[in-house]
Amino acid sequence: MPVAPRTPAPPRSAVDKALDLVEAVSRAPQPVRLTDLAAEVGLHRATAYRILLDLVRRGWVLRAGDRYLPGAAVLRMSASAAGNSLTALARPVLERLSAATSMMVNLQVLEEGGARVIDVIRPERLAMISHLRGELLPVGRFAGPLALVAALEPDARTRWLDGLGDEAADVARELAEVERTGVAVERGRNDKLVASVSRAVVPDPGAPVCALTVVGPDAEFDGPELALVERELRAATDELGTALTAGTAEAGR
Repeated sequence: MPVAPRTPAPPRSAVDKALDLVEAVSRAPQPVRLTDLAAEVGLHRATAYRILLDLVRRGWVLRAGDRYLPGAAVLRMSASAAGNSLTALARPVLERLSAATSMMVNLQVLEEGGARVIDVIRPERLAMISHLRGELLPVGRFAGPLALVAALEPDARTRWLDGLGDEAADVARELAEVERTGVAVERGRNDKLVASVSRAVVPDPGAPVCALTVVGPDAEFDGPELALVERELRAATDELGTALTAGTAEAGR
């Protein structure tokens, strides 16, 4: 009996390709390189790269150097990505930074409209300060969004100033200062008793992955205390950047 010809598989749609990439990133045991992702899902490297650009823009995937890991949109929908998530990689760094400064520390990622707080370490002594976990923070009022937007390429910052009205010029000056110093400092703008210092994690120039922000009583951010916070924050963001690009959470100081 003749064998019936096998029906060819239908061509994959753009949605299929995007979902294949999101699923591959989510199940990877560590941040994965573009070449490996493309090979796993059967796409040409250039095609995978173009799709990943859109997935990064929409928050489904995070890019750290030449590696990719699940984005905030995935984490909000599925706990299965948690082991390879930014929060899992950053948690030990957050804990060490909080212990070194005795301050609250949070992890933020840039989204449309501001920066999302996706993880927080808050010492018991600071229970009176809101942790803001899950909140979307606007650029004009918080250190985290300022640090992230300042780490973008200059042309990419413009849209973040749109809609700020009379505040746009002031925020633009703040962004320039953050770019110059490498850290964003906010004291009393959102809460007169609370101060915060933030620094972006930027494996590739112009492409911040996240920001670490140290938060505490404004009175504890003077002179030597502020210098200590900035020193520990710089070390922590460098540590996380190394962990992201190396694909391991074990990058110690």
